[in-house]
Amino acid sequence: MNNRLISLLAILAMVIAIPAFADGAAVYKTKCASCHGADGSGQTPVGKSMKIRDLRSPEVQKQTDVELTKIIAGGKGKMPAYGKQLTNADVEGLIVHIRTLKGK
Repeated sequence: MNNRLISLLAILAMVIAIPAFADGAAVYKTKCASCHGADGSGQTPVGKSMKIRDLRSPEVQKQTDVELTKIIAGGKGKMPAYGKQLTNADVEGLIVHIRTLKGK
């Protein structure tokens, strides 16, 4: 095999290996930010009235991806279930985005 073909195969393997996540930040902005706030703090009028958790908190951040998936898909407390509105890729992307809120 020549070097060009090997390079092409290597690039193709990397592209295939990248997980197919939706744009979690965009999904968060449209589905979550109105209650949780842009920064995840929950300091919105709705968030304050419902006393929702700060998504940046250690309490939320220590939850596993499986636990967060169950909450997003199935709802919890006053939070509605989004399992029928979001794809698996959307939920996975949201979780990735929620993890980025930790340092903000």
